[in-house]
Amino acid sequence: MPGSGIWRTKSVEQSIADTDEPGTKLRRELTARDLTVFGVAVVIGAGIFTLTARTAGNVAGPSISLAFVLAACACGLAALCYAEFASTVPVAGSAYTFSYATFGEFVAWIIGWDLILEFALASAVVAKGWSLYLGTVFGAGGSTTIALGPINVDWGALLIVGVLTVVLAVGTKVSSRVSAIVTGIKILVVLLVIVVGMFYIDTDNYGPFIPPAEQSTATAAGLHQSLLSYFTGAGGSTYGWYGLLAAASLVFFAFIGIDVVATTAEETKNPQKSLPRGILGSLAIVTVLYVAVTLVLTGMVKYTDLRTGSPLVGDSSATLATAFAAHGITWAQMVIAFGGLAGLTTVVMVMMLGQTRVLFAMSRDGLMPRGLAKTGRRGTPVRITVIVGVVVAVLAAVFPMGTLEEMVNIGTLFAFVLVCIGVVVLRRTRPDLPRGFRVPLVPAVPILAVLACGWLMLNLSVETWIRFVVWMGIGVVVYFSYGYRRSVLGRRLAAPAEPAPAPAAEMTPATLPV
Repeated sequence: MPGSGIWRTKSVEQSIADTDEPGTKLRRELTARDLTVFGVAVVIGAGIFTLTARTAGNVAGPSISLAFVLAACACGLAALCYAEFASTVPVAGSAYTFSYATFGEFVAWIIGWDLILEFALASAVVAKGWSLYLGTVFGAGGSTTIALGPINVDWGALLIVGVLTVVLAVGTKVSSRVSAIVTGIKILVVLLVIVVGMFYIDTDNYGPFIPPAEQSTATAAGLHQSLLSYFTGAGGSTYGWYGLLAAASLVFFAFIGIDVVATTAEETKNPQKSLPRGILGSLAIVTVLYVAVTLVLTGMVKYTDLRTGSPLVGDSSATLATAFAAHGITWAQMVIAFGGLAGLTTVVMVMMLGQTRVLFAMSRDGLMPRGLAKTGRRGTPVRITVIVGVVVAVLAAVFPMGTLEEMVNIGTLFAFVLVCIGVVVLRRTRPDLPRGFRVPLVPAVPILAVLACGWLMLNLSVETWIRFVVWMGIGVVVYFSYGYRRSVLGRRLAAPAEPAPAPAAEMTPATLPV
């Protein structure tokens, strides 16, 4: 039985039934291959092309490869839980929909609000990274910014967001085909980086694998240090074990696309089998590629050469091309720039896809304006897609990156924690549900996933936690001022039950019409 008030739950059966609602129905046309492509498309890009070198130089040193392994383990445990939930509740909305069925409407709203933050910021951050590579390709010194009065506008970010908004509005299958082509290009570039870079590895560069911790700097003290080091009095997160753990939390940004795959559950032909294969398959592929790239990168140059302020890097941030430039491989910079364009293109697209599907599910439930859930003739939520495109374009074109990456990470980890707990809850409350995939060793695996994700959250900065709490507070206000009163489930439960129709009178010869 559903609860009452803010704890009212939407049954799995009702969630599935709502997918056939006229005017808000998504088209089922994705396969396991499409989902794997989406997963690899969104994951390969941000981590390799924007985070790897910078985090190795400033935070972890050669142990950046271990940081990726730690982040992948946490993500893998959570991915198992996502696979079970997505195969059990094949409905758009991912963690939002799963939470609605287990914890109730208020928690579902909170996680939906959290995902809005995650996907919008991730799309904007990666769009700005794309514009930097565009500037490199066109020889603009890495800048595609123009001044419009007092505002600096990044036209490169505007360009990519605008084009991808049109692609997403046209149809999900078209998006999948574009992803497949672009993903193939960037994987070739990544493989080229690995193969060429292997010939320039000096094993001496791997020592010390975990560099000794350094005194706090302006970027690792006060509110900028991790929450863990703040409470333990370590005073900073530069190198050492605290640096390794902080790096694992930072590079977790590279795996955030895994949960996006689950948002396409409602558009998958055989979700019970295809979703687990797509989620776990894409995670395995990208983890191998990430670790290989980090080993090559830190083997080619000493980690101190990748640090901001070093003679090789200067005042900017290190990139993959930095290591190749140090060996005089100048052509690699242009190849990597093209790979970055390809890689970040699909990341922006799939992040925006996830954003639209979460908002679509929330709108269909009445927690957002119901009119936004209307789908066009191609079976896509065009209105929401356009709105998301405009918001992401403004964020990417006007606002600086700052610490947005960490905001994305804390939002993702929070969603992961709730999904993992939800698997245990749904196993106990609805053991009868058919599950296309089952997490092994429940509750041990979900508990380990919660602990791993919680640990990574502790290693994010104090200021990130403050911003996150403020955003969640705003979400609570919006829910009680709008969503609670307009909830479709709330109105359905409040409506008086219709009386059963009276039994038809027995037809006798005397009552038969003449």
